Amino acid sequence: MKIAVFDHMDRSGAPAERQYEDRLRLAELYEEAGFYAYHVAEHHGTPLGMAPSPGLFLAALAQRTTRLRFGPMVYPLGLYHPVRLIEEICMLDLLSGGRLEVGVGRGASPYEASFFGVDPKTGPDRFGETLDILLKGLGARRLDHRGKFFLFKNVPLQLQPLQRPRPPLWVATRSIESVPQLARQGCNIALSLPVGEVADFTARYRAAWARLGRDPEEMPFVGATRNVVVGDDDRDAVAIARRAFHVWYGSLVHLWKAHGLDLPRQIFPADFDEAAGLGYVVAGSPATVRERLRADDHAMGINYSLCRFAYGDLSYDEAARSVRLFAREVMPALESRYGSRDRAALGGLVKGVRWVGGETLSDVAIPFR
Repeated sequence: MKIAVFDHMDRSGAPAERQYEDRLRLAELYEEAGFYAYHVAEHHGTPLGMAPSPGLFLAALAQRTTRLRFGPMVYPLGLYHPVRLIEEICMLDLLSGGRLEVGVGRGASPYEASFFGVDPKTGPDRFGETLDILLKGLGARRLDHRGKFFLFKNVPLQLQPLQRPRPPLWVATRSIESVPQLARQGCNIALSLPVGEVADFTARYRAAWARLGRDPEEMPFVGATRNVVVGDDDRDAVAIARRAFHVWYGSLVHLWKAHGLDLPRQIFPADFDEAAGLGYVVAGSPATVRERLRADDHAMGINYSLCRFAYGDLSYDEAARSVRLFAREVMPALESRYGSRDRAALGGLVKGVRWVGGETLSDVAIPFR
């Protein structure tokens, strides 16, 4: 079991420059506490995303840490020029000494694509072609490509990633229907679903992996995200988590409400207690959080836990206290939850790049989020 951090970098209410510094201080604390990786979202035109250029923030984070792995979750590929993105990925991997994790997707909101003059209807095709180019270019010396959106002839690529053949690849999805394709591709997966649906996803993924004749010990990371607040007692922790949840949720649905449209089916429930009941939020004393996460992780069958400690209007001190309590009294129990026999059953842990099979992701229609 690996324990990592996912951060929307949503607006906290503090001045932006202070929020950036507070998040960098938290990153130092994540490393000190022994978290495996830090993943940050990319959003545009919404208070949900104060890191619209995740590469800039991650470059700063690379200089404030030495062991913590990190990466975007996700680069919305349709908004990027592929050559520039190849170069950015190589720079971040080199600046960090080979600690980059690369998340890719179409993006969660069609409104954000329209801000860039990109027709959201072209999202699937743009995603597929840009990913093809990315996979061709990372680690190559020259790039040739002819497609619907891009044409490259013998473009020199001076930078190479430190990790070979390329940094680990992640996708974030809510689609259980995509399991067979994702298993065939062998990429790491981040889920944002209720406990029961995550359990369904991982069971189907393990079955699909087995049908392909692959070693369960080599199965990629499959992780789930949830908001986590740890306090001295249940009452105070839940009160803090509830307050911050409502601020965060307002940012989460901002674009849909701004356009006067119904929320997508997959969005989080607006009610805090409902969200907590579904496993989207875990808050309480160290003992409460420890037992809830152990039970949920076991039920879901995941091998990667993504915790969101900083969200909504949580102050740096509130988030840092939560992280310290989690690291001291919760994390050891989660990391030792599975013995070698259980790790084999759950798929084990991934080391390095997970990209198997001869296809590229654009060969299949996967509704990434």
